[in-house]
Amino acid sequence: MTDEELLVEFALTRLDHPGADLEDVAELVVRRLGEERMVEFASRTLAARDELRGALFPAAVEHVLRVVLTLRGPAD
Repeated sequence: MTDEELLVEFALTRLDHPGADLEDVAELVVRRLGEERMVEFASRTLAARDELRGALFPAAVEHVLRVVLTLRGPAD
């Protein structure tokens, strides 16, 4: 999944849950995309941190948040 596809998925999920904060939306995205994507996202986070292991779900959520915040650009 590309970062742009992930951003679209995040935006669609946020539309479905307008009152949720960014971390809650990221958790919903990880759950919605399934176990295979969760492992993919977690592995990207752990590789970026240069770690061999970590908790799967929180690492996947961290990846989603990092991508969203990076592509969103600097705050005004």
